Amino acid sequence: MTTDLQDALSVFATVRPRLFGIAYRMLGSAHEAEDIVQEAWLRWQGTNRSVVENPAAFLATTTTRLAINALQSARARREKYVGPWLPEPVDTSNDPALGAERAEALSFAVLVMLERLTPTERAAYVLREAFAYSYSQICEIVQVSEVATRQLVSRARKHLEGESRREVSTTEQRRLLSAFLSAAQTGELEDLERLFAEDIVSYSDGGGVVRASKFPVRGKTTVAKFVRAFQRHFWTGVRIEETTANGQPAVVLSRDGSVFAVVSLVASTDGIDQLLWMMNPHKLGAVTSRVA
Repeated sequence: MTTDLQDALSVFATVRPRLFGIAYRMLGSAHEAEDIVQEAWLRWQGTNRSVVENPAAFLATTTTRLAINALQSARARREKYVGPWLPEPVDTSNDPALGAERAEALSFAVLVMLERLTPTERAAYVLREAFAYSYSQICEIVQVSEVATRQLVSRARKHLEGESRREVSTTEQRRLLSAFLSAAQTGELEDLERLFAEDIVSYSDGGGVVRASKFPVRGKTTVAKFVRAFQRHFWTGVRIEETTANGQPAVVLSRDGSVFAVVSLVASTDGIDQLLWMMNPHKLGAVTSRVA
């Protein structure tokens, strides 16, 4: 490896966590984010680096624009997705902010809501809220005026604030998740219903690969009955391991040494608002490495 290429690799390695953090928040997929980061590296290799004044800014710009393009095509694929689409869980036990200055735009609830923004709105929001980029920096990256950039971020904030509830602390999330797992394994309806908000929604992402509900299940009583319906066969022989996924409590479920699901929840002062069942085997790779 030449000295010039070694220098290029050293610069890239320094900013790589940030590049992955941007791409993941944009796409909600660790696999697709890795592809974006790899493409950014290839472009960095082929760039006349002697004229690049700020390598970190250049790489962040490249990654963001690649992610915007990828998100546009990903949306078309997700319209044909079998059943609910959920973000791919990532293990954040060692990196709670996942390459960002703060752990914004990382939780499952926010990533799901970000799907409703345009790719440019999403990019502006992610760069501002998670990575603290200035408006002048963002407008250069997304190639709109600074006034338009401020409008993009403002619209994104209002959209997310309009749909969010007051989330509970991490400690309370962990308590609710533990209580839910206990109730789910016994199948006690009253115990389950006590934990749920009235308008709870259960989302199961099987991607058409494994058996999972192809429609969201809604309402306290309906979700409780849904969970009880598969209580006997679902939990038999299951190993439950606590983890931190996307900055919040989650559990990894495995049977005979093979991971088959990641379960997490979104909770507010009303109780559990959402149950998230990631069962698509193609979207479990970012958490399976932790399970022996």
